[in-house]
Amino acid sequence: MRFKHYSLRTEESYVGWYRQFVYFHGLRHPGEMVMTGEEAVMAKMLYGCGLRVLECLRLRVKDVDVSGGKVEVRGGKNDKDRVLTMPKSLVGLLEAQMQQCRVIHDKDREEGLAGVYLPGAYEVKNPAAGVGWPWFWLFPSKSLSADPRAGGLGRRHHAHEARVSRALAAAVKAAVKAAGLEKKVTAHTLRHSFATHLVLRGVEIRSVQELLGHSDIRTTMIYIQLARAMRGEITSPLDDL
Repeated sequence: MRFKHYSLRTEESYVGWYRQFVYFHGLRHPGEMVMTGEEAVMAKMLYGCGLRVLECLRLRVKDVDVSGGKVEVRGGKNDKDRVLTMPKSLVGLLEAQMQQCRVIHDKDREEGLAGVYLPGAYEVKNPAAGVGWPWFWLFPSKSLSADPRAGGLGRRHHAHEARVSRALAAAVKAAVKAAGLEKKVTAHTLRHSFATHLVLRGVEIRSVQELLGHSDIRTTMIYIQLARAMRGEITSPLDDL
């Protein structure tokens, strides 16, 4: 904080909150208070990459470049594409997730199931891609579903948003309870936290806008106001009396 020339008041505020957090939880490590399993991977993707829930669910194997350290969002909100930096701490988890996906993919191929849904006219242009590994879902559904676009053809879709939202909501609720927080926290809060923490680290607002996929910079600007308040830069005149 001193290297970044934060004010003494901000330094005292940060250290104070950190100390309270540590002692409130009986000196436990944060790693002992988070989610586990597939929900944990999804939650870390939401926070670590600033993804929306549906953007996370729609990821294909080809969209996650572990060696290159990037995640590509295709057809996000307003049909926008963007490239995000993959958190290094997620590499091992995503490799394990892909291994689980590969088992499901190979089983589907052995059983001769139809390939996964392909966007737009790509299925006409390259129909074989649907059964290929690169286009398989990163978070596949555990069961098959009928595709209304293909006359009810049975195929594997990505995990359902409602089921995942409920699972994430339950997992987040349990984590929030374990952390002793009283504020309402949802899966989407992780995306807000991603943006806020980027601004706190001094990332330029236009870069944050691109990472979040916002069309209007005014939508992103709210995080600057929030970060300033968290740093203690915005105070009430009552405190000056």
